[in-house]
Amino acid sequence: MKHTLSILVNNHPGVMSHVSGLFTRRGYNIDSIAVGVTDNPEVSSMTIVLNGDDFVVGQVKNQLLKLPDVLRVQDMAYASSVQRELVLVSFSISENNRSEALTICNGFDVKILEMTEDSLLIEFSGNSRQVSNIIAVLKPFGIREISRTGQIAIAYRNQNAV
Repeated sequence: MKHTLSILVNNHPGVMSHVSGLFTRRGYNIDSIAVGVTDNPEVSSMTIVLNGDDFVVGQVKNQLLKLPDVLRVQDMAYASSVQRELVLVSFSISENNRSEALTICNGFDVKILEMTEDSLLIEFSGNSRQVSNIIAVLKPFGIREISRTGQIAIAYRNQNAV
């Protein structure tokens, strides 16, 4: 089962390495990781997505809390949080399929960043399933390049952190 951990850490060099090293040492795989500074420049927010049962995730949370720069760890339940990732996709179009491509883009509510005679560059954000869906729909056009971020999450309301 996929779990999304929201981790607040001190914003110091090497903290991300220490956190990801914990996963490596324990033999756990990270599906996605995203890090950014919060409104407080001394604190960063890390979002890590991993597969594991509740027991494994509980062990990971306990081990994370033992790291000196980890301030808080929260398992973000899908039903009580907003989870998003961003994807930039450059794909081929032609005169024959331009209107079909634009219709698809409108249906997914994407932002068109650049349109040339033979390509479109789009920006889309959504949950992981939505991002995967738009990539699958655009694949027949001929994807030139994809850049996909890690997942980020925030609770809808104040959740109890560990």
